[in-house]
Amino acid sequence: MFSTHVKAVRDLRNNYPEIATIIKERNNVIITNNGKSEAVIIPYEDFSKYEEYLHIRYVKEKLAEAEAIADNPDEWSSTDELFKEWDSWGAVKL
Repeated sequence: MFSTHVKAVRDLRNNYPEIATIIKERNNVIITNNGKSEAVIIPYEDFSKYEEYLHIRYVKEKLAEAEAIADNPDEWSSTDELFKEWDSWGAVKL
């Protein structure tokens, strides 16, 4: 089980080995500056999992949007409309 530790920004400079040990034990560290929270240091593995979660969530949202459009044919463009739009962009004609 992880826990969260609060450390002043000066501890990054003066006591980094202690902070590194806390992180290696899979704990989080909140960094404060003048008593206000500024940053959170988390283990890299947790950060990687969070990044993966955000990516999967983004892809799922985009797929849901695409499915909603696919379910409503009134929002589809005809091929002629699509080619006219491409021409307006200066696209290469096929």
